[in-house]
Amino acid sequence: MKTRVTEILGIKYPIIQGGLAYLAYGELAAAVSNAGGLGQITAATLKTAERLREEIKKTRSLTDEPFGVNFAISRHDGKYEELLEVAIKEKVAAISITGGNPKPVLERLKDEPIRKLVLVSGVRQAQKAEELGADIVMAVGQEGGGHLGREDIGTMVLVPRVVDSVSIPVLASGGIGDGRGLLAALALGAEGIEMGTRFIATKECIHASDVYKEALVKGKETDTVVIKKSLGAPARTIKSPFTEEIIRKEHNGATYEDLKDYISGKANCNYIYDGNLETGFGWAGQVMGLINDVPTVQELIDGMIQTANIKRKNLKEIFEQPNI
Repeated sequence: MKTRVTEILGIKYPIIQGGLAYLAYGELAAAVSNAGGLGQITAATLKTAERLREEIKKTRSLTDEPFGVNFAISRHDGKYEELLEVAIKEKVAAISITGGNPKPVLERLKDEPIRKLVLVSGVRQAQKAEELGADIVMAVGQEGGGHLGREDIGTMVLVPRVVDSVSIPVLASGGIGDGRGLLAALALGAEGIEMGTRFIATKECIHASDVYKEALVKGKETDTVVIKKSLGAPARTIKSPFTEEIIRKEHNGATYEDLKDYISGKANCNYIYDGNLETGFGWAGQVMGLINDVPTVQELIDGMIQTANIKRKNLKEIFEQPNI
């Protein structure tokens, strides 16, 4: 399955694992890369340069394949430079930039042999990322988990709009969790996909609590809500009494100060690490309605490729009928 994405990143399949704050560490990143995709380590929640260096070395001990480091800029409060220098010095294959202005990072990486990916939620953002030197943009639709764009544009419309607006490869993100989604993304003009939520429900995502994984397996596409709209930073989570309380407070005019403890990293960890439903929340996209099991990453990706190939052959047969 060759696309410009596989050629640029040196991977077998055009499947990229999302940054997954507090979850995307060496075991998961290496498993994705070993299975033919591009795994990533989250830099934001490692916090120190030494911890990032250790995680990169651990990942290298688990895979000989390319992997990346994700920088969720908004989580760093502008203090990501030291971490970025570690990623550069360690010569990681790729760096992805999400949740903030990518310009400073792209400028620092301009002369480095590191592939640059930028998450976007609209055409203008994609065009700007290309102008600044991104190698690939990841277009995330409203179905996605975690932080989203403000325009409520779904993946089905957003992806071809972005594809038509830039010359660099586009990855589709949001609402994709199986081979059907991969094939659909390619049909829309994307040259691969980025997945986040689906990779949480895998055996190698060892830091995610059983409660979190069980919620993803049992939940439906209607079991998510968007919080932080009133703060101008909408983000999709699993629906729970805790997230419903956040939304209630937003409707009643709560300020950031009123909400900060509810939407903090600590509250996120209370749920994703400890499974505490009363004091925490977990990010998730609507794709949770398509998640029915907790496989190994290898099983997941192999199954996706197999399904995509079967569906592709079925479509070929349909379009080869005389009356089509």
